[in-house]
Amino acid sequence: MKRFILQLFSWWHEETMGTRFFTWRKGVLVGTDENGNTYYKERDGNRRWVKYSGLAEASMIPPGWHGWMHHRTDTPPTEEEYSPKEWEGKHQPNMTGTSGAYRPKGSILGADKRPEVTGDYEAWTPGN
Repeated sequence: MKRFILQLFSWWHEETMGTRFFTWRKGVLVGTDENGNTYYKERDGNRRWVKYSGLAEASMIPPGWHGWMHHRTDTPPTEEEYSPKEWEGKHQPNMTGTSGAYRPKGSILGADKRPEVTGDYEAWTPGN
């Protein structure tokens, strides 16, 4: 019952009722990734979509599936032997809005002190 209510009233948790109906009507299961997300394509069209296992967080799509989702490749990782490149890093969750978010030097929310103004900047004014 909880899952049904979440699907009925929220778009950020797994799937909405509209996505469930569209998937049932036109979707073909392509595969599942290591995070439990399931990937679909349209039976008679070109659409591709993902049903997240949990919160809908786009950064949770692994690199191999990202390429397929954005039509960079027509072959999903389930149909080929995909191995990440050595330069591809491990997934890091999106920390925006949390205490672990990136705060550059001089940020109001950062721990570092803002650097002093040096006076080497001259503001632009129209007509100069």
